[in-house]
Amino acid sequence: MIRRFLRARDLDIENASKLFLKYLSWRRSFVPNGAISASEVPNHLAQQKLFMQGLDKTGRPIVVVYGGRHDPSKASLEEFKRFVVYTLDKICSRMPGGQEKFMGIADLKGWGYKSSDIRGYLAALSILQDCYPERLGKLFLIHVPYIFMTAWKMVYPFIDPKTKKKIVFVDNKKQKTTLLGDIDESQLPDVYGGRLPLVPIQDS
Repeated sequence: MIRRFLRARDLDIENASKLFLKYLSWRRSFVPNGAISASEVPNHLAQQKLFMQGLDKTGRPIVVVYGGRHDPSKASLEEFKRFVVYTLDKICSRMPGGQEKFMGIADLKGWGYKSSDIRGYLAALSILQDCYPERLGKLFLIHVPYIFMTAWKMVYPFIDPKTKKKIVFVDNKKQKTTLLGDIDESQLPDVYGGRLPLVPIQDS
């Protein structure tokens, strides 16, 4: 964990120490029981928008998020923050020995203004970058509608330079080929031409 915080701050010990102490303080206050339970995030689990199964070619767990199913009107921002922590803790618990990162596929098919949640996106980004540094290995954005770029332009300035390098927009015509470059067909979700069925995050 200490190494991850150091890498996140380019081995600057002082800045890494500040980030780590901030994380410890946040964890004590936001997750006082040590973990977020499913009963604390019922509205987001009910939306069936996050799944986890399989490993990519480097052994990183694969997470699939359906952005179009996100409906911020159905729950508070605080519950969404808890859902983000619940999800990231689940992912970390599934990582094979020696592995520290995960791969994400963000499927934005059906995304529209109803799904847009700038406050939620910024909150999730802050938690990922400040509290789970160096956990994201790669993120594919697929089925990206043109309208999404309006929200993207608002969020992009807040993304850490290291995180930006891990985000890949995928051409619809090259989707399966691109995904198979990092994920074996036996581990690719069946909805994208692979062989593994999607498993809801709470059941993984």
